[in-house]
Amino acid sequence: MSSRKRSTRSAGLLLFRRPSGADRAGLEVLIAHMGGPFWAGRDSAAWSIPKGEYGPDEEPAAAARREFEEEFGRPAPEGEWVALGEARQSGGKTVTVWALEADLDAATAVPGTFTMEWPRGSGVSRRFPEVDRFAWYAPREAAERLVTGQRVFLDRLREHVEGGRVTPAQDGS
Repeated sequence: MSSRKRSTRSAGLLLFRRPSGADRAGLEVLIAHMGGPFWAGRDSAAWSIPKGEYGPDEEPAAAARREFEEEFGRPAPEGEWVALGEARQSGGKTVTVWALEADLDAATAVPGTFTMEWPRGSGVSRRFPEVDRFAWYAPREAAERLVTGQRVFLDRLREHVEGGRVTPAQDGS
């Protein structure tokens, strides 16, 4: 067994929309409030881009597509994916994100679930939603809610929308 720890990698999809009649200031992004008892009652830095981990045998775009469907409960919309690159979070996880312009009703989400022992040490396993709600926010509001390591993707999305300086990528199909 190697003494080197395998780095954890996640991939995600950040949906954005421009509400009708709005200019750049009207840009909104779809983010997810993390589920489970640790995040309950928290708002600041308790939201995430829909994403999840993947292993060495899965392509990041395929993982982003799979994770979006698992967390939102329906397939990612069709359209052109824009690569927003990678960012390393404080815990060491590397996150790769794409953006996609699309409009979904956040209220229609049916998130997947996970099981964990709760309360810790009780021996009782309980199911919790991976995500307990989705919402559309302007980038400034989203930045206040997102975990710190993912805020960079909002800046990169703004760069794309304002000047196209982020390169389009192949879609996740």
